[in-house]
Amino acid sequence: MVEPATVATFLVAAIASLFMAWAIGAGSSGSTPFAPAVGANAISVMRAGFFVGLLGFIGAVVQGANVSEAVGRELIGGVILSPSAATIALIIAAGLVAIGVFAGYPIATAFTVTGAVVGVGLAMGGDPAWPKYVEIATLWILTPFVGGGLAYGIARLLRSEPIAEPSLIVGLAAFVGLLIANIEFAFLDPDSTGGASIAQAVSDWAPGPELVGMIVVTGLVGLLWGGIVAADLRSSVERGERHFLLVLGALVAFSAGGSQVGLAIGPLIPLSEDVGLPLLALLLGGGIGLLIGSWTGAPRMIKAISQDYSSLGPRRSIAALIPSFMIAQTAVLFGIPVSFNEIIVSAIIGSGYAASGSGVSARKMGYTVLAWVLSLAGSIIVSFVGYTALSAVLL
Repeated sequence: MVEPATVATFLVAAIASLFMAWAIGAGSSGSTPFAPAVGANAISVMRAGFFVGLLGFIGAVVQGANVSEAVGRELIGGVILSPSAATIALIIAAGLVAIGVFAGYPIATAFTVTGAVVGVGLAMGGDPAWPKYVEIATLWILTPFVGGGLAYGIARLLRSEPIAEPSLIVGLAAFVGLLIANIEFAFLDPDSTGGASIAQAVSDWAPGPELVGMIVVTGLVGLLWGGIVAADLRSSVERGERHFLLVLGALVAFSAGGSQVGLAIGPLIPLSEDVGLPLLALLLGGGIGLLIGSWTGAPRMIKAISQDYSSLGPRRSIAALIPSFMIAQTAVLFGIPVSFNEIIVSAIIGSGYAASGSGVSARKMGYTVLAWVLSLAGSIIVSFVGYTALSAVLL
Protein backbone atom coordinates (compact mmCIF):
# COMPACT_ATOMS: atom_id res chain seq x y z
CA MET A 1 0.00 0.00 0.00
CA VAL A 2 1.49 3.30 -1.10
CA GLU A 3 1.38 6.07 1.49
CA PRO A 4 -0.86 9.05 0.53
CA ALA A 5 1.99 11.44 1.34
CA THR A 6 4.23 9.62 -1.13
CA VAL A 7 1.62 9.88 -3.86
CA ALA A 8 1.04 13.57 -3.13
CA THR A 9 4.77 14.31 -3.26
CA PHE A 10 5.10 12.41 -6.52
CA LEU A 11 2.24 14.41 -8.03
CA VAL A 12 3.94 17.67 -7.10
CA ALA A 13 7.19 16.49 -8.68
CA ALA A 14 5.26 15.22 -11.73
CA ILE A 15 3.74 18.67 -12.26
CA ALA A 16 7.21 20.18 -12.14
CA SER A 17 8.37 17.52 -14.61
CA LEU A 18 5.49 18.31 -16.97
CA PHE A 19 6.40 21.99 -16.82
CA MET A 20 9.98 21.06 -17.59
CA ALA A 21 8.85 18.96 -20.57
CA TRP A 22 6.78 21.90 -21.83
CA ALA A 23 9.75 24.25 -21.51
CA ILE A 24 11.99 21.81 -23.39
CA GLY A 25 9.40 21.33 -26.13
CA ALA A 26 8.99 25.08 -26.47
CA GLY A 27 12.75 25.59 -26.41
CA SER A 28 15.48 23.21 -27.54
CA SER A 29 13.72 20.06 -28.78
CA GLY A 30 10.83 21.98 -30.31
CA SER A 31 12.73 24.77 -32.00
CA THR A 32 16.10 23.53 -33.16
CA PRO A 33 15.44 20.44 -35.36
CA PHE A 34 13.53 22.24 -38.11
CA ALA A 35 15.22 25.64 -37.73
CA PRO A 36 17.63 25.08 -40.65
CA ALA A 37 14.73 23.89 -42.83
CA VAL A 38 12.74 27.00 -41.94
CA GLY A 39 15.79 29.15 -42.67
CA ALA A 40 15.98 27.52 -46.11
CA ASN A 41 12.26 28.21 -46.71
CA ALA A 42 11.55 24.47 -47.01
CA ILE A 43 8.75 24.62 -44.42
CA SER A 44 6.81 27.32 -42.59
CA VAL A 45 7.37 28.13 -38.93
CA MET A 46 3.93 26.90 -37.83
CA ARG A 47 4.13 23.64 -39.76
CA ALA A 48 7.59 23.02 -38.36
CA GLY A 49 6.26 23.44 -34.82
CA PHE A 50 3.41 21.02 -35.51
CA PHE A 51 5.52 18.23 -36.99
CA VAL A 52 8.38 18.56 -34.53
CA GLY A 53 5.91 18.03 -31.70
CA LEU A 54 4.60 14.77 -33.14
CA LEU A 55 8.06 13.45 -34.02
CA GLY A 56 9.47 14.45 -30.64
CA PHE A 57 6.68 12.55 -28.90
CA ILE A 58 7.45 9.39 -30.87
CA GLY A 59 11.18 9.73 -30.20
CA ALA A 60 10.54 10.20 -26.49
CA VAL A 61 8.60 6.97 -26.22
CA VAL A 62 10.85 4.71 -28.32
CA GLN A 63 14.30 6.17 -27.51
CA GLY A 64 14.01 8.03 -24.21
CA ALA A 65 15.04 5.33 -21.74
CA ASN A 66 18.85 5.68 -21.88
CA VAL A 67 19.12 9.38 -21.12
CA SER A 68 16.28 9.20 -18.56
CA GLU A 69 18.14 6.52 -16.60
CA ALA A 70 21.36 8.53 -16.75
CA VAL A 71 19.75 11.73 -15.45
CA GLY A 72 17.83 9.89 -12.74
CA ARG A 73 20.56 7.61 -11.43
CA GLU A 74 24.04 8.41 -12.74
CA LEU A 75 24.69 12.12 -12.09
CA ILE A 76 25.31 11.80 -8.36
CA GLY A 77 26.67 8.98 -6.24
CA GLY A 78 25.89 7.75 -2.74
CA VAL A 79 22.33 9.09 -2.52
CA ILE A 80 18.97 8.75 -4.25
CA LEU A 81 17.16 11.99 -5.01
CA SER A 82 14.46 12.67 -2.44
CA PRO A 83 11.01 13.89 -3.55
CA SER A 84 11.79 17.45 -2.45
CA ALA A 85 15.20 17.39 -4.16
CA ALA A 86 13.72 16.16 -7.44
CA THR A 87 11.00 18.81 -7.30
CA ILE A 88 13.45 21.63 -6.59
CA ALA A 89 15.78 20.51 -9.37
CA LEU A 90 12.95 20.35 -11.91
CA ILE A 91 11.43 23.70 -10.94
CA ILE A 92 14.77 25.54 -11.05
CA ALA A 93 15.82 24.00 -14.35
CA ALA A 94 12.42 24.56 -15.97
CA GLY A 95 12.33 28.15 -14.76
CA LEU A 96 15.71 28.93 -16.32
CA VAL A 97 14.73 27.32 -19.62
CA ALA A 98 11.40 29.17 -19.67
CA ILE A 99 13.23 32.47 -19.14
CA GLY A 100 15.32 31.69 -22.20
CA VAL A 101 12.23 30.86 -24.26
CA PHE A 102 10.46 34.12 -23.47
CA ALA A 103 13.63 36.22 -23.75
CA GLY A 104 14.39 34.78 -27.19
CA TYR A 105 17.76 33.26 -26.26
CA PRO A 106 18.34 29.49 -26.42
CA ILE A 107 19.26 28.29 -22.93
CA ALA A 108 21.06 24.93 -22.99
CA THR A 109 18.52 22.62 -21.39
CA ALA A 110 20.97 19.82 -20.73
CA PHE A 111 23.22 22.26 -18.87
CA THR A 112 20.43 23.51 -16.61
CA VAL A 113 18.97 20.09 -15.79
CA THR A 114 22.37 18.47 -15.24
CA GLY A 115 23.46 21.37 -13.05
CA ALA A 116 20.23 21.34 -11.04
CA VAL A 117 20.35 17.59 -10.38
CA VAL A 118 24.03 17.76 -9.41
CA GLY A 119 23.37 20.77 -7.18
CA VAL A 120 20.59 19.17 -5.14
CA GLY A 121 22.48 15.86 -5.05
CA LEU A 122 25.54 17.52 -3.56
CA ALA A 123 23.33 19.40 -1.09
CA MET A 124 21.93 16.03 0.02
CA GLY A 125 25.48 14.87 0.78
CA GLY A 126 25.99 12.85 -2.40
CA ASP A 127 29.31 12.25 -4.12
CA PRO A 128 30.26 13.67 -7.53
CA ALA A 129 30.00 11.04 -10.27
CA TRP A 130 33.31 11.96 -11.89
CA PRO A 131 33.40 9.23 -14.58
CA LYS A 132 29.97 10.30 -15.84
CA TYR A 133 30.96 13.97 -15.69
CA VAL A 134 34.01 13.24 -17.83
CA GLU A 135 31.83 11.43 -20.35
CA ILE A 136 29.32 14.29 -20.45
CA ALA A 137 31.97 17.01 -20.61
CA THR A 138 33.74 15.23 -23.46
CA LEU A 139 30.61 15.24 -25.61
CA TRP A 140 29.72 18.83 -24.69
CA ILE A 141 33.21 20.09 -25.54
CA LEU A 142 33.57 18.07 -28.74
CA THR A 143 30.11 18.92 -30.08
CA PRO A 144 30.95 22.42 -31.41
CA PHE A 145 34.14 21.18 -33.08
CA VAL A 146 32.78 17.92 -34.48
CA GLY A 147 29.37 19.27 -35.43
CA GLY A 148 30.64 22.56 -36.77
CA GLY A 149 33.58 20.93 -38.55
CA LEU A 150 31.47 18.27 -40.26
CA ALA A 151 28.86 20.83 -41.26
CA TYR A 152 31.57 23.05 -42.73
CA GLY A 153 33.08 20.14 -44.65
CA ILE A 154 29.75 18.94 -46.05
CA ALA A 155 28.75 22.46 -47.06
CA ARG A 156 32.08 22.97 -48.85
CA LEU A 157 31.63 19.67 -50.69
CA LEU A 158 28.17 20.68 -51.84
CA ARG A 159 29.61 23.94 -53.18
CA SER A 160 32.51 22.26 -54.98
CA GLU A 161 32.62 22.11 -58.77
CA PRO A 162 34.36 18.77 -59.55
CA ILE A 163 31.58 16.58 -58.10
CA ALA A 164 28.00 17.01 -59.29
CA GLU A 165 25.69 18.18 -56.53
CA PRO A 166 23.01 15.48 -57.11
CA SER A 167 25.66 12.78 -56.76
CA LEU A 168 26.82 14.23 -53.45
CA ILE A 169 23.24 14.43 -52.17
CA VAL A 170 22.68 10.78 -53.05
CA GLY A 171 25.90 9.82 -51.27
CA LEU A 172 24.87 11.76 -48.17
CA ALA A 173 21.44 10.12 -48.23
CA ALA A 174 23.05 6.68 -48.37
CA PHE A 175 25.27 7.64 -45.40
CA VAL A 176 22.19 8.73 -43.43
CA GLY A 177 20.65 5.35 -44.27
CA LEU A 178 23.67 3.62 -42.74
CA LEU A 179 23.11 5.60 -39.55
CA ILE A 180 19.38 4.82 -39.46
CA ALA A 181 20.08 1.10 -39.74
CA ASN A 182 22.16 1.25 -36.55
CA ILE A 183 20.18 3.51 -34.21
CA GLU A 184 18.28 1.79 -31.41
CA PHE A 185 14.50 1.52 -31.08
CA ALA A 186 12.86 0.28 -27.88
CA PHE A 187 10.13 -1.72 -29.66
CA LEU A 188 12.73 -3.86 -31.47
CA ASP A 189 13.93 -5.29 -28.13
CA PRO A 190 11.51 -4.49 -25.28
CA ASP A 191 13.53 -6.55 -22.79
CA SER A 192 16.58 -4.25 -22.93
CA THR A 193 16.86 -0.66 -21.71
CA GLY A 194 17.83 0.98 -24.97
CA GLY A 195 16.28 -1.47 -27.44
CA ALA A 196 17.89 -2.75 -30.63
CA SER A 197 18.78 -1.40 -34.06
CA ILE A 198 17.24 -2.45 -37.37
CA ALA A 199 20.51 -4.13 -38.30
CA GLN A 200 20.61 -6.08 -35.03
CA ALA A 201 16.96 -7.14 -35.19
CA VAL A 202 17.12 -8.36 -38.79
CA SER A 203 20.47 -10.12 -38.32
CA ASP A 204 18.98 -12.09 -35.40
CA TRP A 205 16.44 -13.61 -37.79
CA ALA A 206 18.94 -14.33 -40.57
CA PRO A 207 21.27 -17.36 -40.62
CA GLY A 208 25.02 -16.91 -40.26
CA PRO A 209 27.21 -14.73 -38.01
CA GLU A 210 25.46 -11.73 -36.46
CA LEU A 211 28.19 -9.27 -37.50
CA VAL A 212 27.93 -10.29 -41.15
CA GLY A 213 24.16 -9.96 -41.03
CA MET A 214 24.41 -6.48 -39.50
CA ILE A 215 26.86 -5.34 -42.20
CA VAL A 216 24.62 -6.65 -44.97
CA VAL A 217 21.46 -5.06 -43.54
CA THR A 218 23.27 -1.76 -42.97
CA GLY A 219 24.46 -1.71 -46.57
CA LEU A 220 20.99 -2.52 -47.92
CA VAL A 221 19.35 0.26 -45.90
CA GLY A 222 21.98 2.72 -47.14
CA LEU A 223 21.39 1.69 -50.75
CA LEU A 224 17.64 1.99 -50.26
CA TRP A 225 17.85 5.53 -48.91
CA GLY A 226 20.28 6.57 -51.61
CA GLY A 227 18.05 5.10 -54.31
CA ILE A 228 14.94 6.88 -53.05
CA VAL A 229 16.68 10.25 -52.98
CA ALA A 230 18.26 9.63 -56.40
CA ALA A 231 14.81 8.96 -57.91
CA ASP A 232 13.46 12.15 -56.33
CA LEU A 233 16.37 14.23 -57.62
CA ARG A 234 15.83 13.06 -61.22
CA SER A 235 12.51 14.86 -61.48
CA SER A 236 13.79 18.09 -59.88
CA VAL A 237 17.09 18.71 -58.10
CA GLU A 238 15.71 21.66 -56.13
CA ARG A 239 12.60 19.79 -55.00
CA GLY A 240 14.65 16.69 -54.16
CA GLU A 241 17.00 18.76 -51.97
CA ARG A 242 14.07 20.25 -50.07
CA HIS A 243 12.49 16.83 -49.53
CA PHE A 244 15.81 15.46 -48.24
CA LEU A 245 16.14 18.49 -45.98
CA LEU A 246 12.70 17.88 -44.49
CA VAL A 247 13.51 14.21 -43.87
CA LEU A 248 16.67 15.24 -42.05
CA GLY A 249 14.69 17.71 -39.95
CA ALA A 250 12.26 14.93 -39.06
CA LEU A 251 15.11 12.61 -38.03
CA VAL A 252 16.64 15.32 -35.82
CA ALA A 253 13.23 16.09 -34.28
CA PHE A 254 12.77 12.39 -33.52
CA SER A 255 16.25 12.26 -31.96
CA ALA A 256 15.48 15.37 -29.93
CA GLY A 257 12.54 13.67 -28.30
CA GLY A 258 14.63 10.61 -27.47
CA SER A 259 17.28 12.70 -25.77
CA GLN A 260 15.42 15.62 -24.26
CA VAL A 261 12.58 13.73 -22.56
CA GLY A 262 15.14 12.30 -20.15
CA LEU A 263 15.92 15.80 -18.93
CA ALA A 264 12.29 16.21 -17.86
CA ILE A 265 11.48 12.80 -16.40
CA GLY A 266 14.91 11.55 -15.28
CA PRO A 267 14.67 12.99 -11.74
CA LEU A 268 11.27 11.30 -11.36
CA ILE A 269 12.59 7.76 -11.88
CA PRO A 270 13.55 7.10 -8.21
CA LEU A 271 10.18 8.50 -7.11
CA SER A 272 8.17 6.50 -9.65
CA GLU A 273 9.44 3.25 -8.16
CA ASP A 274 7.86 4.20 -4.81
CA VAL A 275 4.43 4.54 -6.43
CA GLY A 276 4.82 1.58 -8.80
CA LEU A 277 4.82 3.59 -12.03
CA PRO A 278 6.73 2.00 -14.96
CA LEU A 279 9.26 3.92 -17.04
CA LEU A 280 7.03 3.71 -20.12
CA ALA A 281 4.34 5.71 -18.32
CA LEU A 282 6.90 8.41 -17.51
CA LEU A 283 8.08 8.48 -21.14
CA LEU A 284 4.49 8.88 -22.36
CA GLY A 285 3.88 11.72 -19.93
CA GLY A 286 7.13 13.44 -20.82
CA GLY A 287 6.41 13.00 -24.53
CA ILE A 288 3.02 14.66 -24.12
CA GLY A 289 4.70 17.57 -22.34
CA LEU A 290 7.18 17.93 -25.22
CA LEU A 291 4.31 17.81 -27.70
CA ILE A 292 2.34 20.56 -25.96
CA GLY A 293 5.46 22.71 -25.60
CA SER A 294 6.32 22.34 -29.29
CA TRP A 295 2.82 23.32 -30.37
CA THR A 296 2.47 26.29 -28.05
CA GLY A 297 5.93 27.78 -27.62
CA ALA A 298 8.32 26.51 -30.30
CA PRO A 299 7.47 28.92 -33.18
CA ARG A 300 9.10 31.86 -31.39
CA MET A 301 12.39 30.02 -30.92
CA ILE A 302 12.28 28.49 -34.41
CA LYS A 303 12.13 32.00 -35.81
CA ALA A 304 14.96 33.19 -33.54
CA ILE A 305 17.33 30.38 -34.48
CA SER A 306 16.51 30.21 -38.20
CA GLN A 307 16.69 33.96 -38.83
CA ASP A 308 18.99 35.37 -36.16
CA TYR A 309 21.89 32.93 -36.52
CA SER A 310 22.32 32.38 -40.21
CA SER A 311 20.53 32.83 -43.51
CA LEU A 312 20.74 29.27 -44.77
CA GLY A 313 19.93 27.78 -48.14
CA PRO A 314 19.00 24.12 -48.69
CA ARG A 315 22.61 22.96 -49.12
CA ARG A 316 23.95 24.55 -45.95
CA SER A 317 20.86 23.37 -44.07
CA ILE A 318 21.51 19.79 -45.17
CA ALA A 319 25.13 20.23 -44.06
CA ALA A 320 23.94 21.39 -40.62
CA LEU A 321 21.39 18.64 -40.01
CA ILE A 322 23.47 15.57 -40.87
CA PRO A 323 26.07 16.04 -38.09
CA SER A 324 23.26 17.13 -35.75
CA PHE A 325 21.54 13.79 -36.31
CA MET A 326 24.83 11.92 -35.76
CA ILE A 327 25.64 13.68 -32.49
CA ALA A 328 22.09 13.39 -31.17
CA GLN A 329 21.99 9.64 -31.74
CA THR A 330 25.42 9.25 -30.15
CA ALA A 331 24.08 10.96 -27.03
CA VAL A 332 21.00 8.72 -27.00
CA LEU A 333 23.10 5.58 -27.42
CA PHE A 334 25.44 6.36 -24.52
CA GLY A 335 22.82 7.97 -22.28
CA ILE A 336 24.39 11.43 -22.22
CA PRO A 337 22.22 14.51 -21.64
CA VAL A 338 23.04 16.91 -24.46
CA SER A 339 21.80 20.34 -25.50
CA PHE A 340 20.15 20.47 -28.89
CA ASN A 341 20.74 24.20 -28.97
CA GLU A 342 24.48 23.54 -28.78
CA ILE A 343 24.29 20.85 -31.49
CA ILE A 344 22.24 22.83 -33.99
CA VAL A 345 23.83 26.23 -33.40
CA SER A 346 27.32 24.76 -33.81
CA ALA A 347 26.30 23.07 -37.05
CA ILE A 348 24.67 26.26 -38.35
CA ILE A 349 27.85 28.21 -37.65
CA GLY A 350 29.97 25.61 -39.46
CA SER A 351 27.75 25.51 -42.53
CA GLY A 352 27.48 29.30 -42.50
CA TYR A 353 31.23 29.77 -42.54
CA ALA A 354 31.44 27.54 -45.59
CA ALA A 355 30.02 30.58 -47.40
CA SER A 356 32.67 32.92 -45.93
CA GLY A 357 30.71 33.36 -42.72
CA SER A 358 27.64 34.57 -44.55
CA GLY A 359 24.82 35.54 -42.24
CA VAL A 360 26.48 34.42 -39.01
CA SER A 361 26.08 36.89 -36.15
CA ALA A 362 29.19 36.87 -33.94
CA ARG A 363 27.42 39.00 -31.34
CA LYS A 364 24.53 36.55 -31.09
CA MET A 365 26.96 33.66 -30.80
CA GLY A 366 28.75 35.35 -27.93
CA TYR A 367 25.54 35.86 -25.99
CA THR A 368 24.54 32.25 -26.63
CA VAL A 369 27.82 30.79 -25.30
CA LEU A 370 27.59 33.04 -22.25
CA ALA A 371 24.04 31.82 -21.63
CA TRP A 372 25.24 28.20 -21.81
CA VAL A 373 28.01 28.75 -19.25
CA LEU A 374 25.81 30.73 -16.88
CA SER A 375 22.97 28.21 -17.14
CA LEU A 376 25.24 25.38 -15.94
CA ALA A 377 26.96 27.31 -13.15
CA GLY A 378 23.79 29.12 -12.11
CA SER A 379 21.66 25.97 -11.91
CA ILE A 380 24.24 24.19 -9.72
CA ILE A 381 24.49 27.12 -7.30
CA VAL A 382 20.78 27.96 -7.16
CA SER A 383 19.68 24.35 -6.69
CA PHE A 384 22.33 23.70 -4.02
CA VAL A 385 21.35 26.82 -2.09
CA GLY A 386 17.63 26.19 -2.62
CA TYR A 387 17.69 22.66 -1.29
CA THR A 388 19.96 23.62 1.64
CA ALA A 389 17.65 26.49 2.59
CA LEU A 390 14.53 24.31 2.33
CA SER A 391 16.13 21.60 4.47
CA ALA A 392 17.05 24.18 7.12
CA VAL A 393 13.49 25.53 7.23
CA LEU A 394 11.90 22.08 7.46
CA LEU A 395 14.31 21.03 10.19
